[in-house]
Amino acid sequence: MTAWTFNDIPDQTGRTAIVTGANTGLGFETARMLARRGADVVLACRNPDKGRDALARIHEEKPKGKIALDMLDLADLDSIAAFAGRFAASHDRLDLLINNAGLMLPPLSRTKQGFELQFGTNHLGHAALTARLAPLVLRTPGARFVIVSSMAHHGGVIDFDDLNWNSRPYHPLKAYQQSKLANLLFGLELQRRLTVSGSDARVTAAHPGWTKSDLQRHLRPHERLMASVLNPILQLTTTQGALNTMRAATDPNAEPGSYWGPGRFFEHKGPPVRARINERALDEDVAKRLWVKTENLIGLRFDLSVPAGHHARSGN
Repeated sequence: MTAWTFNDIPDQTGRTAIVTGANTGLGFETARMLARRGADVVLACRNPDKGRDALARIHEEKPKGKIALDMLDLADLDSIAAFAGRFAASHDRLDLLINNAGLMLPPLSRTKQGFELQFGTNHLGHAALTARLAPLVLRTPGARFVIVSSMAHHGGVIDFDDLNWNSRPYHPLKAYQQSKLANLLFGLELQRRLTVSGSDARVTAAHPGWTKSDLQRHLRPHERLMASVLNPILQLTTTQGALNTMRAATDPNAEPGSYWGPGRFFEHKGPPVRARINERALDEDVAKRLWVKTENLIGLRFDLSVPAGHHARSGN
């Protein structure tokens, strides 16, 4: 079997995509590749200076697709509502909602609404964005929700008694693992609900393996030492890591609910292939419970009804 590469990405002309966290790392490369393949891409970024720099860097390559920048802070439900409102008011389609942005291992911090920062950003923020934009996605034939998770989900446990680390001693890694497990639980439950609704929209997910990115900026000294040893051996470039997201987003054969990651060295390196989903992410009872809890925390209900006159048909 030949390796899946940039050349396998289908033409994206006429499609519209949002990539969260597109100013750096995996998000930047994802947005860049989509634009090169002809998609119109909105870079959804928290930092305006870094966002403008990313926009200029992609413009320099003269991509086939149009690119634009808009501000989005996933740690603030008000910012998410404002971003989604602006996008829906100016666009009549959304083919790809790529929930890429993430935080890893910061000290204990809170979102604007008081959620633990990693759970609040990585999971709740993206869930709120998905809820706000789902009606537009469902009106777009062949659209996809794409979720970027992590190998760390294998170590995750959903603690429903203390999702936001209000009472237990804070453990940054366990908080990150919980958020990444929540990503997959949510994505797979979203796919089940889309299937029941009769929508042809699909949910796919990916992880980047061991990829060089800004996520390592919060590592503690001993973790930095370990990373300095392992990075030269295992680390993928951000372009290589982003190919996993691209396969989930654009491969016509990526099935609903499929999960993609590097195919070699225990999913750390290599081209994108189907990746292993931990059994805890497949627990439908936990997923349903998390779905209800998520709706309550973000103050939104998901409208996944198929628009009148919309006929299911296959897309890219």
